[in-house]
Amino acid sequence: MNLIDPNQPPDIQIERQSRIIAALMRRADRQNELNVSAYSAFQSAIELQAQVAAKTRDLERAATELESVRGDRERTRRNLHDALSAMHEGFALFIDGRLDVCNELFRNVLPDVAVEIDSGITLDAYFDLMVRSRHLVSTDRKIHHPAAQLKKADDGAMAMSLLIEVTGDIWYQLGLQRTSSDNVVLLLTDITPIVRQNRSEKKTLIDQQADYLQAVFENMTSGVCTFSAEGTVMMQNRQFRQILGVPYTELQRGTTLERLLAFMQANDLVRDDAFLEIANWQEQLKKNGWLRRRVRHGKGRVLDVQANGLPDGGFLVELKDVTLESRATEMLENRVLERTAELTRANERLTEQFEEMARVEEELRLAKERAEAAVSSKTRFLAAASHDLLQPINAAKLLISTLQEAAQESHLSPMVDRLHRAFSSTEQLLHALLDISRLDSADPDAVTPTDVSLGPLMEGVFADQLPLSESKNVRLDVVPCHLFVWSDPVYLQRSIQNLVVNAIQYTEPGGRVLLGARRRGGQVVLEVWDTGIGIQRTDQKRIFEEFARAENAAFGTGMGLGLSVVDRACRHLGHALRVRSAPGRGSVFSIEMEVIEGRVAQDDPAALIQAKGDVPFDYHVLVIENDADVLFATTQRLERWGARVLGVQSTNAALVLLEETGAVPDIVLADYHLDDGETGLDAVAALRDWSGHHLPAILITADRSEILRRKAARDDISVMPKPVKLSRLRPLIDWAIHWNTGGAPFG
Repeated sequence: MNLIDPNQPPDIQIERQSRIIAALMRRADRQNELNVSAYSAFQSAIELQAQVAAKTRDLERAATELESVRGDRERTRRNLHDALSAMHEGFALFIDGRLDVCNELFRNVLPDVAVEIDSGITLDAYFDLMVRSRHLVSTDRKIHHPAAQLKKADDGAMAMSLLIEVTGDIWYQLGLQRTSSDNVVLLLTDITPIVRQNRSEKKTLIDQQADYLQAVFENMTSGVCTFSAEGTVMMQNRQFRQILGVPYTELQRGTTLERLLAFMQANDLVRDDAFLEIANWQEQLKKNGWLRRRVRHGKGRVLDVQANGLPDGGFLVELKDVTLESRATEMLENRVLERTAELTRANERLTEQFEEMARVEEELRLAKERAEAAVSSKTRFLAAASHDLLQPINAAKLLISTLQEAAQESHLSPMVDRLHRAFSSTEQLLHALLDISRLDSADPDAVTPTDVSLGPLMEGVFADQLPLSESKNVRLDVVPCHLFVWSDPVYLQRSIQNLVVNAIQYTEPGGRVLLGARRRGGQVVLEVWDTGIGIQRTDQKRIFEEFARAENAAFGTGMGLGLSVVDRACRHLGHALRVRSAPGRGSVFSIEMEVIEGRVAQDDPAALIQAKGDVPFDYHVLVIENDADVLFATTQRLERWGARVLGVQSTNAALVLLEETGAVPDIVLADYHLDDGETGLDAVAALRDWSGHHLPAILITADRSEILRRKAARDDISVMPKPVKLSRLRPLIDWAIHWNTGGAPFG
């Protein structure tokens, strides 16, 4: 076959030849590739045949080893079965909660259920079979849910241990334990010999204790017999039979108490019918748990019988022969009766003598009660009337002061001055009486100790008594002090004032009075020195009594009550009061008090600021006072100083008046005790609320208690005691107004 046409052009012939050559070359390449693949497949077949031979040898070797393992396992299982059969304990292994293997001892412990104990039974099912078994007599505790208890137990820990009694008096200990692989092992251990041995030892011990108890009974000095709950004799000693006088045949074991009591009654051994009643014994033992009685024996002896209940319902009876003790008691009682008769006769004679004394004592008692009632009535009257007494005195002082100014340089001026001095003496006497009454009362709050600054008190007394000293031409000086003491501020001030007034009164014109204080360790000694007439040694104790005065005192120098008030106040407060004096050389009165450390004294403006008459007093003052006379006198006094005064008797009246006028006062002067239970503190609070400002305020009161002072201080309210001292009122008003100037609104 000609693949190239010679008639075609040369270039076509060349191209066709090229394609034929390329096709032949590709065919040759494919044939070479087929030859290589066949060789590779042959080589792979040879290798696969070698591997199959090797695997076949491995399978044959593995089959041989498996057969060997199967043989070992069978031998191990036979050995395990032989070992379990040879064990003296019951053994069972539960795997995954089901029985895998157990020995014959374990299976046959309970014969009636042995057939049902087979491989595959669950743990709970085994215990159910055990509970249903007729051969199970008892267990020491209830069997329930062992599988649940296993979950709570750690690996290798005992989850349950039971004592099991089966028929034939055979005892086992059943132990249930979980292994590390969560399998369960049950062991049944025969403990019958141990139980029987313990039972035998316990019986022997009980017998020994009974013998020991019987020996103790026999050697007791008192007779003892025990009865059962049914009332029969259980145990008794020789002393019981001998003391009671009952033969052994009547006290054998099993004899009833009723028979014993009937024997005693029939043989006239005891004549107490109530004691011989069996019902009486039963009632007393049931009610109280014990019975005690002393009876007389038919042979002239006295017996103490005591029965006490026992825990098992029985009771123990103890007899004691107390014949000698009873006879001695009777002899003693007879002697006591004889002695009592003698004493009765002597007492009758003494009664006649004491009757007269009793009548006298009764008269003295009645007289004492009347005297105490009179003193108590006086004390209550003075204490209750203090406010009512001080109100008119306060009004009178203000009116006399106003009258003095109005009567200056007139023919009435000397008369008004005498009136002022007489009224001052009356005021001092009234204050002394009220102080004595208050200090003599049984009121525990008569004095109220607190931290007191000595400086303001001393300066206040100095300012108050300076006019008196100047009128007598006596020089009065005070040494400043900045210490705090533990005392009552009211009565300490009254004490200092009484000592200073006393010193001025007993000092001749041209003399000198000095008030000061000095520290001695933890104490401070306040002293009042004077160059007066002095006090004789015989009078230095008597001068502290009521209405007592020194023999060399001039007429008109007082009633002798001031030092009595000082003495009472110091005794109440625990202050030491002393006096040193010599006739013609003056006196020194001292009060020793406890120092309070760490306090910084602040000056009292009412005590330190002196009134300046030339300073304008152009203030708008609101006065609240329910006593019309005091209100009138206060208004007159303030207006004489130049103030514009609004005077009212209640808080409501003040609020109405201020609403009508629209004026806000510069200061409020309020009495503490107002009508209808209202107080000055309430009035000031209401006015501050109305005005919206912290109005300056002064509380004027006859109440001198420290409690009131503290309440007022908390509300920034000054306190002025009644009767008002005008020398202190005006500077206190000045200070209160200027101190509050520019103050923030109250609210």
